[in-house]
Parts: sequence; structure tokens; C-alpha cells
Amino acid sequence: MNRTQLVDAVAADTGLSAIEAGRAVAAALDQITRAVAAGDAVTLAGFGTFERRDRAARAGRNPQTGEAIEIAATRAPAFKPAAPFRRLVADA
Repeated sequence: MNRTQLVDAVAADTGLSAIEAGRAVAAALDQITRAVAAGDAVTLAGFGTFERRDRAARAGRNPQTGEAIEIAATRAPAFKPAAPFRRLVADA
């Protein structure tokens, strides 16, 4: 499912127009993105939790030369699905 299909499904389920549903989907995704970028976790009961994870700096190797390199610390978005979501996917 892509974004257009998601907007169409939300419009069909809610009775909103496609434009209104598109705005609602965009607003929800924007708020989740902003919260996670700010370091807050976003928990949607029965669906899962979006969060930011900090990865520590670490030593690595250049695969072409074998030379040791330092990999910088990074921040990455992460999603942990809730148990009902995991069960639904596992049973599908």
C-alpha cells in the first residue's frame, strides 16, 4: 500500500473526502515525525511505538581496504510493533 492508497482507504472508512483524508494522514505523519525527531516516543495502543534510538560510536573496517575506521555516533528512527499487531502479522 502506498500513500495514495492509504489516503483512499482512510477516506472510504471515515466518509471524509480524499482531500480531507490526505490532510489528516499528512498531519498525523508530520506530528509523529516531529515528535520522534525531538526525542519523544509516540505510542499508538495496539499498533506500536515510534522512537529515536541513539547508536554509539564504534570501530569498524573499510571492506575494500581492511583499514580500521571510526564510525560516528548516529540517531535513527525505530518502530516497535505492539503485541496485537505482531500476532496479526504472524497469523496472516
